[in-house]
Amino acid sequence: MANFLIGLREGLEAALVVGILVAYLIRTDRRDLLRWVWYGVALAVAISLGFGALLTYGPRGLSFEAQEALGGVLSILAVGLITWMIFWMARTARTLRGELQHKLDLAAAAGPTSVMVMAVLAVGREGLETALFLWAGAKAAGESTDPLLGAVLGLAVAIALGFAITKGAVRLDLGKFFTWTAVLLIFVAAGVLAYGIHDLQEAGVLPGLNSLAFDVSEQIPPSSWYGTLLKGTLNFSPATTWLELTVWLSYLAVVLPMFSRTVRRANDPGSSSSAMTAVPANRGAPV
Repeated sequence: MANFLIGLREGLEAALVVGILVAYLIRTDRRDLLRWVWYGVALAVAISLGFGALLTYGPRGLSFEAQEALGGVLSILAVGLITWMIFWMARTARTLRGELQHKLDLAAAAGPTSVMVMAVLAVGREGLETALFLWAGAKAAGESTDPLLGAVLGLAVAIALGFAITKGAVRLDLGKFFTWTAVLLIFVAAGVLAYGIHDLQEAGVLPGLNSLAFDVSEQIPPSSWYGTLLKGTLNFSPATTWLELTVWLSYLAVVLPMFSRTVRRANDPGSSSSAMTAVPANRGAPV
């Protein structure tokens, strides 16, 4: 479920970005540049898949301690990136379409290669973030889950939903969608962060590995269906150290109120008047 959520949210962001670019080129009668957008999208997807493969297979030759240390550092980095993405979307969603169209005009004036590079950067950022966070989330969830299945399902739903929105077949309150999925992702990120701390404890980088805040392994066996569900959604560990618990609570105590304030400011009537929208290619009306 956690990886489905990541795939759905990140995939829908990428799908909407592509939809905005394609619809704008069609609406401004520059169809000759469409193939360059798709070249950029294909290259961004290839780079993201390569990055995911590097994360998955690259550390296998390292020692256990080195693998745990690398996993801990990358997990913390993934949480930092996903947190930045959540706040960035909350702040800029209302103006994203206009900014993309402006950048596309500049790129089109510079030539088709610039259009391809713009598409690579716009979609590739989402792809690299997704690959890193999926890897960190899958590592935290353990081998009892199938992270690839959840991610693929999420991406498939996102692509279908993004296509339907762009064509005007579906009307979706994107502000509410991204707000509520962001809240869920904050809880997922807290679990990934705690697991990253646990990795660093196992690697000997941080102390306190044997100092447990609680151990409910008998009440919530990791192999049980409800233990697997909690692990796969919130990265809950039945045996949690004091440092993991402190980091988990601190992250939520800081990030949730900050996100709430950011959303309230973004929704202030005095701010920009239009939410992030995708324009149907044959209608020109906002979603």
